[in-house]
Amino acid sequence: MPSTLSPHYSIGTPGQAWSDAERSLWLARQTVQRSYQSDVVEPLLQLFAPSGDPDLQACAECFSYGSLDYRAEGFGTYRLYAVKSRHWNPAKPFFLVTGGVHGYETSGVLGGLCFLAERFTHYAERANLLHLVCVSPWGYETINRWNPHAVDPNRAFFPTPAAPEAKNAIDLLDQFGPPLLHIDLHETTDTDASEFRLAKAARDATPLEPCDVPDGFYLFADQNRPQPAFQAAIIDSVSRLTHIAPADAQGELLGKPLVQHGVIQSFKRQQGICSGWTEARYVTTTEVYPDSPRLNPQLCIDVQLTALCAGFDFVLDTALKTEALAGSPRTI
Repeated sequence: MPSTLSPHYSIGTPGQAWSDAERSLWLARQTVQRSYQSDVVEPLLQLFAPSGDPDLQACAECFSYGSLDYRAEGFGTYRLYAVKSRHWNPAKPFFLVTGGVHGYETSGVLGGLCFLAERFTHYAERANLLHLVCVSPWGYETINRWNPHAVDPNRAFFPTPAAPEAKNAIDLLDQFGPPLLHIDLHETTDTDASEFRLAKAARDATPLEPCDVPDGFYLFADQNRPQPAFQAAIIDSVSRLTHIAPADAQGELLGKPLVQHGVIQSFKRQQGICSGWTEARYVTTTEVYPDSPRLNPQLCIDVQLTALCAGFDFVLDTALKTEALAGSPRTI
């Protein structure tokens, strides 16, 4: 689909990339709309409180892997949390889950919390698990794709990270060996077209990227590691809960060719995408469509949980048995 010139965004001058002045104006318009502490941190810590789930506590530990300080920007500080297998066993495969890299994508965070509460204990028997619950809490609170500096954390996973959200995650992941599996939980919302891509085009003074928001669930695979059977297993399981996004008239989603039912792909590492940073053999990004009239918030959470379990089950019950792929991850 050919690119078109961006319509004039409410900040900036057409054809001129933003300076610090425009970034400051954009930041001044951002407000806290919900609570990371109440919605995410408190339910997470409750799982590990004395009154929490003893089975989960026996096999998992919750810890803070850093913090973000945005007081200078007029906001607060945010502790970053992860959950890992308590008894790390190098003989088991290492599975990584990341959520909230785009903080505004709600079910990616809450679906991950649901997995911790309901399914972590099941998989901890067979795999080493690490789950970064909400990589971008400021984005969660302000319902934003970017961080306060107008930087997209999911385009910042480079050796020299462009966002502290990415740096904190990379510093933690560097303490582990490469995972065998990495699933990154995301959503594609109508605001991707109505706000965020418009803002990006204005910020960078670039043509507006095509964005007919896909109506349904889809996966974003890595072109270097496509693993079509793995992607298909997730799509098949999710299709029992919700509809899978069909291709548009050009056979594409978001301007990218549909490589198999419900799956697009790109070279993620070159773009600084979180799921491209790790060297996982089985990697994908889930994309739930929460604005569908056929979905509700709980069903979005259920879809993320189903996608995670389907990916885990495929690797444990099919890939490892047929290909003998278990590695030797380091402990921390």
